[in-house]
Amino acid sequence: MKANEEASLQKKLRPRHITFMAMGGVIGTGIFKGSSDTINLAGPGVILSYVFAGLLLLVVMSAIAEMATVYPNKNMKDFISLAYGQRLAFIVGWLYCFMWLAVCVIEVIAAGSFLQFWFPDVPLWVLSLASAAFILLVNTMSVGRLGELEFWLAGIKIAMIIIFIVLGGCLLFGIIPGSNPAPYLSNFTAHGGFLPNGWMAILSALLVVTFSYGGSELIGLTLTETPNADKVLPKIVKSFILRVILFYTLPILIICGLIPWNQLSDQTSPFVQVLTATGLQGAAHIMNFILVTAVLSAANSGIYGATRMLHSMAINNEAPAMLAKTSSRGVPVNSLILCAVVLLLGSWLAYVAQDQVFGILIAVPGFVVLLVWISICLSQLKLRKNYPVQPSFRIWGYPYISGLTAICLGVIAVLFLFDASNRISIGACVIFLIILFISSLFKFRRTT
Repeated sequence: MKANEEASLQKKLRPRHITFMAMGGVIGTGIFKGSSDTINLAGPGVILSYVFAGLLLLVVMSAIAEMATVYPNKNMKDFISLAYGQRLAFIVGWLYCFMWLAVCVIEVIAAGSFLQFWFPDVPLWVLSLASAAFILLVNTMSVGRLGELEFWLAGIKIAMIIIFIVLGGCLLFGIIPGSNPAPYLSNFTAHGGFLPNGWMAILSALLVVTFSYGGSELIGLTLTETPNADKVLPKIVKSFILRVILFYTLPILIICGLIPWNQLSDQTSPFVQVLTATGLQGAAHIMNFILVTAVLSAANSGIYGATRMLHSMAINNEAPAMLAKTSSRGVPVNSLILCAVVLLLGSWLAYVAQDQVFGILIAVPGFVVLLVWISICLSQLKLRKNYPVQPSFRIWGYPYISGLTAICLGVIAVLFLFDASNRISIGACVIFLIILFISSLFKFRRTT
């Protein structure tokens, strides 16, 4: 049954699809809206948080690429199962689904809030529900068409970021005159200095930055729908990491350079504030279109990640067998229906708790991403000793780099636990983790 079910997933994702689907999951609310939170936490020095988190991400992605060259036709969860058994894979798999579903709810509610710019009289829950319906409809397409659509959706926001970097750079150095004199690099040292809130603020910002980078590991789920994944993945990872770091660090540098860190508004996107400074007519409408596209793209990647993980777990008897059913297009239909129910509940949350829903959900993805990344690093550490074949791609500095990365991620996870602002979200994650652990004890009683 397992072989037949896996064959029902179609190997139609191309390298550009994989790269842009993963980038679609990364470049969303975290950068367009969450960047104001990180800058307010740490000032211009927040760039160090983004670079450090990017280095951790590089090791995680390299670990996935290395294991993919040794174990073809297996995905991220399979690597964890090979290293530590089905029990841990079961826990991580369900946590990962929990994370992506939370992300999807966040993104469709964000899409609804951005659409209210044009439709202010329409309730948020109605616009969120419409956004969810669009994403679910898109995910009924074959994986090849889904990958192509995500390529263009992600391409729009990537193009916008590039334009933003060029325009912002010209404003920063006076090449394009703005409403104020060109600040050059003065805002990086004024208003309290480069680290106005001290070094500990860098660690605090890492909590939000981790959420922003979460989704990159989605590459690890595309492996079973990608031909010759063991050969193409290492090349994809190398280019992907560079793009992610550049598309985060350069815009943050532009924002901090143009607007004093303590004058950023948390009510609107810092991208809107910078584009408004250009005097470009209709900048707000253009930016709002980009924001809607960005969050819908991130939600699209999230639904893909959740459905593929549920399908993978179902064929391994870690989830109800009905979730393994696929359509003639290779779409896990019952897994998609489950995601639809969750998004419906998310729209209901937007109706009953519009002001609190973001605060409740936002920390869930960041904390779960840390646990998933730690599991990936530890799996690579254990499997490397007993690889059946020599990997064509290797992480440098083994075992020290992988081990140090796992330790750093663990420290950030502990900081999450003791952050009072995330108490409700982390409490929900811990309760869900305990339920999964107890369930695994009963489900895999004979597993050693």
